[in-house]
Amino acid sequence: MENIGYSGQMNMSPPLYGSPGYEPLREEMEFRGGPGMQIQSTVLTISPEAPPVRDHLVWSIFNTLYLNFCCLGFMALAYSVKSRDRKLIGDRSGAMSFAGTARGLNITATLLSILTFIVIIILLVTGVITMVKAAQSYPNPYPGNINPWGN
Repeated sequence: MENIGYSGQMNMSPPLYGSPGYEPLREEMEFRGGPGMQIQSTVLTISPEAPPVRDHLVWSIFNTLYLNFCCLGFMALAYSVKSRDRKLIGDRSGAMSFAGTARGLNITATLLSILTFIVIIILLVTGVITMVKAAQSYPNPYPGNINPWGN
């Protein structure tokens, strides 16, 4: 099928919108609201995305497995999972709230666990030193170098 313009010459490109050879379809007329109607456009302004909410899930798992002081690591893990769920749903404020709670619990669990380990090490070192001093100052139960086994 050939597209012949008004000049009678053969034109291989389709007629442009608004040119004399262009006839709009019935659907186009209904969509635009009839001839002479302006097409309304909608402009969406997309603001730059805020940084993602950190849910502290890896830290919570570590605290649950290794530094679970009074189940604080497990509680932090529960809040981290809740934060991740809220983030997936799209509730940014809820995710930030749960993430803040998880962060606080993780900090508390980590600090208390480290403090507990330091106290245990200090008690072990002072206990060993005390036992060594007590053993050195303990009186000899066998006076006069008498060997209790008869040698």
